[in-house]
Amino acid sequence: MKQLHKQFSDEEIKQYFKWYEDRVMTKSEVLALLGIKDSRFYALLAKYRNKPKEFSVAYNRVKATRNLSPKVVKQIRRELETERGFVTNPNMPIMFYNYSAIRDAVEEETGYSLSAQTVINYAKRWGYYLERPKRKAHTREVLTDSVGMLLQHDASVHQWSPYVFRPDGKPLKWSLITTLDDHSRKMLYADLYEHESAWAHIQSLESVILNHGVGIQYYSDNHAIFRYVVNRDGLSAANYRNILGTDDIAPQWKQCVEATGMKVTYALSPEAKGKIERPYRWLQDRIVRRSAREHARTLEDVKHILYQEVDRYNNRAVHSTTGEIPNVRFMNAINDGRTVFKSLDITKTKPPVTSTKDLFCLRTERRVNGYGKISLNSMQISVPGNLPDGTPVTLHIIPNPITTEVRFLRNDVVLGYQQIQTPKQLQF
Repeated sequence: MKQLHKQFSDEEIKQYFKWYEDRVMTKSEVLALLGIKDSRFYALLAKYRNKPKEFSVAYNRVKATRNLSPKVVKQIRRELETERGFVTNPNMPIMFYNYSAIRDAVEEETGYSLSAQTVINYAKRWGYYLERPKRKAHTREVLTDSVGMLLQHDASVHQWSPYVFRPDGKPLKWSLITTLDDHSRKMLYADLYEHESAWAHIQSLESVILNHGVGIQYYSDNHAIFRYVVNRDGLSAANYRNILGTDDIAPQWKQCVEATGMKVTYALSPEAKGKIERPYRWLQDRIVRRSAREHARTLEDVKHILYQEVDRYNNRAVHSTTGEIPNVRFMNAINDGRTVFKSLDITKTKPPVTSTKDLFCLRTERRVNGYGKISLNSMQISVPGNLPDGTPVTLHIIPNPITTEVRFLRNDVVLGYQQIQTPKQLQF
């Protein structure tokens, strides 16, 4: 039923009924104008005929609105006051109130269900309200019809809690790495690292593929970890300038992606990365607020909050673009056969391998010296196989905090491996 009181004034509707009574307008014309059906027309006409001067379509609530308990109202005010502290704190990247996050915090604290609009109404009444600037409209669309076709991948370096600082007093920042499925908008991977590195991104790739399978392509920005760009990434000398072009060198992460059979494509502008930037803003906003509220002081504390918010995003929040909960949309696509994910088959990778360690690793080339050794980060390491002086070998390196595994390959065949003490350069 259309809310006439929001579309027409009482005087306008009375004029239409008067014209109907005077046979200036037909019933069909009045129905079309007001957008109502016969039953509503006759009910309003009877009301008009009964008391023309007092006729009104103004909405009068016949049932009292639900009153919130004093406990809930008190918690709303407490959360709004806490939020004001975030907004006014110059060290926090928060400029506006997040009423949905406040609503969630109140519900978790009181067990009482309420809407974000209820929080907004109280915020306006008490002065905890800031109007957000209107943003330029942009296209939000799903580019794929199956899960696994396009995986959005990115990282964000940020001070995730206002209570973490370096020894010199400067803000301590950690790197959030995520991978998002384009079709479902589900976050397939999200974790925090002390430092962003190629190895951290390789670990995220390994997690996605082992848990979900091999898709079609990854989509990233042009960060040096993901893409070599000529004259930007260190090779600008004259003898290189006309030899190497953009993408002529494959960074470590890209080598790992392509070894699984997937491709890498790049965003040509910040706007093109919008689909993953929005979840980042959503996560950043939620994590920073909760970290401040819960006084998170360690990486593990913030990770705990991250995992809870990723669970909320994937399993409870309705995505604004798809209109569905990401994990529900993800599973529906799989159940309908709309998935291109395939289980990893290491015998069909490029080249075939006997262990996933030879897919998800750091790669480099060395030549064996006259003593049957190679040099790695100033360390002399013996190479299995008694190879002649000058023989090129490929090293597959799997770093760990204490020990690192170095695997020696010749013509894609593993000759052997050694465990070495992790050098400082590989302590990511």
